[in-house]
Amino acid sequence: MNRYDNLNNPNYKGVEPIDTNNYNEETAAEVAAPVNLNRDYDRTDIADNTEAGTGRGLGFFALALSIISLFVFPVFLGAVGIIVGFIARRRGAEGLGMWAIGLGAASIILRLFVMPFF
Repeated sequence: MNRYDNLNNPNYKGVEPIDTNNYNEETAAEVAAPVNLNRDYDRTDIADNTEAGTGRGLGFFALALSIISLFVFPVFLGAVGIIVGFIARRRGAEGLGMWAIGLGAASIILRLFVMPFF
């Protein structure tokens, strides 16, 4: 039976019974990939130290940049320390990265808001 056969019927009211054997509906839920809000990156265990070791050097470099920025070129070196600190955090050096981000931000804030008064 064709879909348009009912249009010639004078008693047709526009409502067809549901055909449970016909699945011609378009849905996108089966096609779309699930969103990963967890941000679960492929990290190895801390005891293994292979992945955390790669970010450790960057963490110390970022921390050194942030400490130096307290004395010389605070806006530039502080911003670079913050950026490298984020990269170090992503590579596994969470503590060093956070300290570098915090000191870099403190250096920029001190330079922009406190130093003009002295």
